Amino acid sequence: MSDRLLSLLTELSFERRNVVLASGRESDWFLDCKQAVLTAEGHALVGAAMLEALDRLATRPAAVAGVELGGCPLASAVALISHQRGAPLDAVYVRKSVKDHGSRRQLEGDGRLTPGTRIAVLEDVVTTGGSTLAAVEKLRARELDVVGVIALVDRGEGGREALAAADLPLVALYGRQDFMQDTAQDIPQDTAED
Repeated sequence: MSDRLLSLLTELSFERRNVVLASGRESDWFLDCKQAVLTAEGHALVGAAMLEALDRLATRPAAVAGVELGGCPLASAVALISHQRGAPLDAVYVRKSVKDHGSRRQLEGDGRLTPGTRIAVLEDVVTTGGSTLAAVEKLRARELDVVGVIALVDRGEGGREALAAADLPLVALYGRQDFMQDTAQDIPQDTAED
């Protein structure tokens, strides 16, 4: 795991403040991973780190799926690094809702995958696991074999347990303990989406 990636996330993505997350839960810290991941350096680091994390799953995937929006650059980064290392894994993007024009696709990049293809889901942040499970359902409806989830950050707020209940192992590169020291301090009030 890259100490430099954690440094970038801490510097560019982490904020200590009260927020309301996409799940509706309140939290005393906010993490917008895209701010670090979408830098050139962050893209390279996260691609390498998540590619290596795939080895921690019991079954090696043949492709990776990024959940809209934060997981899409993760999937692209992993696909690029895997190609550079001579063991390519194609990327798929999972839309939260069906595209309302053109192809009206739920999945992007899945046309070359056959039923039964092993795929891992990539997420930037896992909180409750709700968006991940919704993406898994869409992949399984396409008859893809979801072998696990790789998350950049597990907030430690029930997502791991929800995924385990669906027989999905979760490998997280970082957790709350990597960003927070649970000490009392003044925290600004704000509302934001996770």
